[in-house]
Amino acid sequence: MSNTDNTLSPPELSSPDGLPQMDSDRAAEMAARIRANVERALRGKPEIVCRVVETLIAGGHLLIEDVPGVGKTTLARALARSIDAKFARIQFTSDLLPSDVLGTSIPETRDGLPTGLFSFQPGPIFANVVLADEINRASPKTQSALLEAMAERSVSVDGVTHSLEAPHFVVATQNPLEHHGVHPLPESQLDRFLVRVAIGYPAPEDEAAVLRDDPAATELPQLAPVVTGGDVVALQRAANEVKFDGAIVAYLLSIVAETRDHEALEIGVSPRGAIAMRRAAQARALVDGRDFCIPEDVRDLAVDVFAHRVTVDPRSRRGRATEETPWIIREILDAIPIPL
Repeated sequence: MSNTDNTLSPPELSSPDGLPQMDSDRAAEMAARIRANVERALRGKPEIVCRVVETLIAGGHLLIEDVPGVGKTTLARALARSIDAKFARIQFTSDLLPSDVLGTSIPETRDGLPTGLFSFQPGPIFANVVLADEINRASPKTQSALLEAMAERSVSVDGVTHSLEAPHFVVATQNPLEHHGVHPLPESQLDRFLVRVAIGYPAPEDEAAVLRDDPAATELPQLAPVVTGGDVVALQRAANEVKFDGAIVAYLLSIVAETRDHEALEIGVSPRGAIAMRRAAQARALVDGRDFCIPEDVRDLAVDVFAHRVTVDPRSRRGRATEETPWIIREILDAIPIPL
């Protein structure tokens, strides 16, 4: 992708490290630009697109858990095309090795003879936006290698650490209904994703428009970058500066405490989950053009940030956990007063 596209951000004042300065109004305008670009390819799902942009700005990673054919890959590709940055897609299969994801050291030769030296060949994880398609088809060893790189923002091969370039955003997908030949992510690895969402089927009028226009085939190839990688990093830094005052902290901690005490939950939200919520709420406020958080930021994000971080008590389980945990989180939210 070229930096010369005229849809990219105009030159602005820069911080000492060369990144553009970002106030809340500018951030909201830039986030809206990304959302509008992505929605050209994924029709009828503005709330999902908004959540993806919020996750990107929060500096986290996204897990999309849904049936095939609802637009998971289209969403990831549209986001990557909206940013002037490198995109890579990894199709996870049972025979995929950690080195296929992270990269490997290869022997160097000179005049056809080995030199005894090795050079590192980066894997697809070194892209700025990475689509990890059907992550639950890979072996636990390969899954762990990917998730460790996501958490550490670096890769270690043969004792040498290689940093991943910012921004670094992983969009992983999995089909929750398949049981043969898959390895479901354990709770400790699900926790590496800031947000988990399901796209769902489109409304009838939106599906009719998709059938008529086929935006994945017509619009997606035409998408041009509307922001740079530096813009995204500046947005992430601006999100870290959004105010999260004491009343919001208390409200968040009351929700977290209730997940730990709820009779239907065996494991509640961890401190890392609470930190994830703070980051997500700050990003949501910034997308809305605010430099401060409000209780609704926490409430509106709670299911997407918390539902995959809790474990249902087997003695109280009435259905599939992925269906029951959102219901329990909503029950907790309804029981806790929203602070004024």
